[in-house]
Amino acid sequence: MKLICYGVRKVEKDFFLKLNKFEYELTLVEELLNDENIDLIEGHEAVMLRANCIANETNLKKMKNYGVKYLLTRTVGYNHIDLGAAKELELKVARVPGYSPNAIGELAITFAMNLVRKGSYMVDRTKNKNFIVDEYMFSREIRNLVVGVVGTGKIGLTTAKLFKGLGSQILAYDIYENKEAKSVLEYVSMDELVKKSDIITFHCPYIKGENDNFINDELISKMKNNVIIINTARGELQDIEAILRGLESKKIGGYATDVFSNEKEFFFKNMEKKEIDPMVEKLISFYPRVLVTPHIGSYTDEALTNMIEISYENLNDFIKGNNCENKL
Repeated sequence: MKLICYGVRKVEKDFFLKLNKFEYELTLVEELLNDENIDLIEGHEAVMLRANCIANETNLKKMKNYGVKYLLTRTVGYNHIDLGAAKELELKVARVPGYSPNAIGELAITFAMNLVRKGSYMVDRTKNKNFIVDEYMFSREIRNLVVGVVGTGKIGLTTAKLFKGLGSQILAYDIYENKEAKSVLEYVSMDELVKKSDIITFHCPYIKGENDNFINDELISKMKNNVIIINTARGELQDIEAILRGLESKKIGGYATDVFSNEKEFFFKNMEKKEIDPMVEKLISFYPRVLVTPHIGSYTDEALTNMIEISYENLNDFIKGNNCENKL
């Protein structure tokens, strides 16, 4: 079986080779799938994608013409794939339903600790040999802070446990309460969570038309002054203009995000000396009160292993005619 995999970073190649227990004939492409490199698919029966690969109707038709039967994405999200077109073309599609929740949880903790203790600010000063301790460096201890966790699936619960380990009180909101989570956190209404939390971390799924721009002016207005907000979930959950207003008024003390709704326009590219979305540019200008990472929440050895192994298993299920539990 010839399998072409897009978006395979250099550090990831050894993982793809080492985990290839089904002995697929692999072609590993570092770039994401786009209109220019889709012709590399010719001669392959299966394609594996990463987030922000362009799998629109046009490219799916090209895949079909090249003889592709199976389309895999090594991600939980699949909004980069036109599922309607894939179904019409009779392509078998599967995703990865989950991977190491610690990868995302640890990033949220990293953001929180950095913003609470002003880590980036202090290191930037000392690298320039400025060792003066100023008032901005004075901080609270995270064990004395209330952490609000929005979404208590595997990732949210893992994040809650990590914060709990630091001594924080954990409040949570979820439409569907998790019985296991109640030994770690206290479920409250969303209004109570934002009113009482010093740090709010988002781990809920994005549901189009239901929670677009969830982090908006109204929600921010109900939060504590100097609140720290962390979004490692989905870019569509955040209203950037509202967040900017919160930063400017000092209502928001710190903001960190690993995601943007339009991230494919600039993430994974060197945009130095190039223009990007002016709202995103303005948000970044609030550094070190604002921390931005390029969608690297799952960029760990454990998470990568999970994504590759499950994707390989999905393809094997399709080939063997078995029921693929992760099919879309």
